[in-house]
Amino acid sequence: MSALFLLLGVSIIIAISFLIAFIWSVTTGQYDDEFTPSVRILFEDDRNKKSKNDQSTIEKKSSHAN
Repeated sequence: MSALFLLLGVSIIIAISFLIAFIWSVTTGQYDDEFTPSVRILFEDDRNKKSKNDQSTIEKKSSHAN
C-alpha cells in the first residue's frame, strides 16, 4: 500500500512540473511564430484558387444544362 502512495505522490509531482514547464514556455513566447506571417503573402493561397476553379466549373456546368 505504501508503494501506491509513493507512486501517486511521484506522479503528481511530475504532472505539476510539466504544468509549470508549459506555463513557463507559453509566457516566454516559445510558441510564437514570427516567421510565417511575414512570408505568408509570398505563397499562393490554394484555398482561394480552388474555390475560384470550383465556381467556374459550376458556371460551365450550368451553362451546358441550359
